[in-house]
Formats: sequence, structure tokens, C-alpha cells
Amino acid sequence: MEIPTIVGAGLIVIGAGIGIGRIGGSAMEAIGRQPEASGKIQTAMIIAAALIEGIGFAALFAA
Repeated sequence: MEIPTIVGAGLIVIGAGIGIGRIGGSAMEAIGRQPEASGKIQTAMIIAAALIEGIGFAALFAA
């Protein structure tokens, strides 16, 4: 592998990690504000995190 490919793969992983972290943090904040909606918030968080992770994997394999 060439260095630009390795750097690009690293940026992909970092970006996906930041995105999933922000989703988790926002979901926890939303659950803190509306505890009665925790089931819906958690479901939406898991779906969004899975989509980001899938995009990250696809980008890694394309690199």
C-alpha cells in the first residue's frame, strides 16, 4: 500500500469514529431531556451508527 492510501484509510476511520461519537453524545443528551422517548431515540441512534459504520467500511474497501 502506498502512503496516501494509508493516510486516507486513517482519515476514514477517524471520521467514522467522530461521527458515531457525536451521534452517541447527542442521543444521550436527547434521552436526558426526554427520558420517555428513549426507545425511539436509541433505535434511531443505532440505525444511524450502523449506516455510518457501513459507509466507513465501504470507503475503506474502495481505498
